[in-house]
Amino acid sequence: MTLITHHSSVITAFIALGSNLDDPQQQIRNGLRELAAMPETRLVSASSLYRSAPVGYRDQPDFVNAVACIETKLKPRALLDHLLAIERRHGRMREFPNAPRTLDLDIVLYGGLTLREPGLTIPHPRMHERAFVIVPLAEIAPGTSIPGRGSVGDVLRNVDAAGVIKLAGVST
Repeated sequence: MTLITHHSSVITAFIALGSNLDDPQQQIRNGLRELAAMPETRLVSASSLYRSAPVGYRDQPDFVNAVACIETKLKPRALLDHLLAIERRHGRMREFPNAPRTLDLDIVLYGGLTLREPGLTIPHPRMHERAFVIVPLAEIAPGTSIPGRGSVGDVLRNVDAAGVIKLAGVST
């Protein structure tokens, strides 16, 4: 893991990970290792792995999902650039919305920041509707606030989490 010195602002951020191609569980584990290796960033914790049905385009394999908590000095756009580079190294293709993918990395929260820029919205605009994000996030940070939505635990009570299955005996 990368050490962070204390002369600059450290932000706690949460990254959602998802995969449904090329050994999804291993893709998530590898993604977590690469998050831990990013500059000016430390992997604090990661949720268990969860299986969920695809959203949107349904004619594809189920997904494996997790959420990671990181501490970083990277600004939001720089963090996004690093995440996109990790996705590319894993062969991520963006053929159409909700397409199958080897690895998807999304910034879901970045401190208490609310941001809307081309290609980057924080908090993630649909995270509060997506049980495959909220369930693993609630596992590691139930009291964390989602700007404009309340705590993760409160949001969890309002999503249908029945289709999000914790994978037994699997560790990140």
